[in-house]
Amino acid sequence: MKLNPIVAHLRATCPTFARRITGGIDWDAVVESAQLALPAAYVIASADAASPSKAQNSVIQDITEQFAVVIVLDTGDERGQQDNDLLHDLRAELWRALVGWCPGPDYDPIEYGKGALLHISRARVVYQFTFLSSFQLGRHGGYGAGDPIPPAETWQELVLDGLAPLEGVDMDVDFIDVFVDPNLSPKGPDGRIEIKTREDLQP
Repeated sequence: MKLNPIVAHLRATCPTFARRITGGIDWDAVVESAQLALPAAYVIASADAASPSKAQNSVIQDITEQFAVVIVLDTGDERGQQDNDLLHDLRAELWRALVGWCPGPDYDPIEYGKGALLHISRARVVYQFTFLSSFQLGRHGGYGAGDPIPPAETWQELVLDGLAPLEGVDMDVDFIDVFVDPNLSPKGPDGRIEIKTREDLQP
């Protein structure tokens, strides 16, 4: 999942952060390089998981991607009571911005996963909210004659796309009983081809 669209969307829809939102692939790398005024939010790519293939003759999998929005606050009091109330409001703001929003044309609407406290000290509160979105790996088919075929997403699709187009079908017909030759077989099919035919397919 691309993080830039999520960061841009949160900057536009979460006014509490006043655009103090950035992203990265790892929390340690982000926290070292992005020292934003607080409160601030960091969008982190965290994990993905795949379901078994849904098809018998091809690989089509549902992929669920997970990302985290890590909130960093100044500590309001040592017990964290004020911070808890602010986190409650910020969570609602994130829900309004993300839950039901699609991060890309191939993705399902985002769902909320969970929240967890990462760190609290006299200076900082760090809290993580996790979100999920799914997409399908592998083309689903169902394209019309004039529809463009999307690019291959799997090795199987790449190999099949490289095959020559099917121009026609040659058929050999061996009757079961009507024309059976008793010298060849007591009953059909006897291995003789009684009819040869071809069906040409229109381009």
